[in-house]
Amino acid sequence: MPESLCGTWDIISNVNFEGYMIALGVSPYLRKIALGLKLGKVIEQQGNMYIIKTSSTLRNYTVSFQVDQEFEEFTQGLDNRHVKSLVAWEGNKLVCEQKGEKKNRGWAHWIEEDKLHLELYCKGEVCKQVFEKKVNE
Repeated sequence: MPESLCGTWDIISNVNFEGYMIALGVSPYLRKIALGLKLGKVIEQQGNMYIIKTSSTLRNYTVSFQVDQEFEEFTQGLDNRHVKSLVAWEGNKLVCEQKGEKKNRGWAHWIEEDKLHLELYCKGEVCKQVFEKKVNE
């Protein structure tokens, strides 16, 4: 079983977030605001169900899903699109493929050296984020 992703995490690195947002079609105004935000993440697991909460001072986004079950997702507050998402374990990575208007879109979470890594990808752009677990966890 892969290492648990559960916990409360704070972002410490965010590479190519703007390129990823451009690929999603996020407006220049919103990109400028988003680039200045400090992101937090809470990941919970209840059996085969995961709940991932991403928070900032501007917007919060929550997605819940069962591994290996396709679901409808509305990316409200992100790029406001309807996608069909499928999340599965690929080795030690929790990988999501999102089918919809934007091609080659999805993400992957995994633990490496006690840090939570997240790769967000869309149309050839890859954003690499790294999160550190909150000390009181």
